[in-house]
Amino acid sequence: MLDDIAPGWLWAIGGIVLLALEMVAPGVFLFWIGIAAIVTGLFALLFPIGIAGQLGLFAIYALLAVFAGRRFYAVKGDSQVDARLNDRTAQLIGRRVLVVQPVDEDGGRVRVGDSEWSARGGPAQPGDKVRITGVEGNCLIVEFERQLPAS
Repeated sequence: MLDDIAPGWLWAIGGIVLLALEMVAPGVFLFWIGIAAIVTGLFALLFPIGIAGQLGLFAIYALLAVFAGRRFYAVKGDSQVDARLNDRTAQLIGRRVLVVQPVDEDGGRVRVGDSEWSARGGPAQPGDKVRITGVEGNCLIVEFERQLPAS
């Protein structure tokens, strides 16, 4: 029965099956391979080409489709937020916080949101605003943030 069907239709049907599988188990990879199979099938229907040529075209179309897909779904640049996604303390770097106990090289305390954290750096006095520049264990490294006088 398959001998009666043109190879181009087999490629197209295979591509549609891959697209359907992508809907069942999404991962965005089968979609691009399915597109490559459909395009190969259309090419095989339009031009008489042997199975070796069809396989070669499919390989080329699959590579092009995957690269197009990567470009389409590419994330622009590496974000430092992504690098710190699962590191809560690293996400604090760059935030301005309020000093609640004097901070110097030996220690101190700062308020981050509704909690207090150990901190060192500074020097800063209670009520000063400091910026978190690093984290060592559960101790925040802070720097005094100079502000312009009010005009």
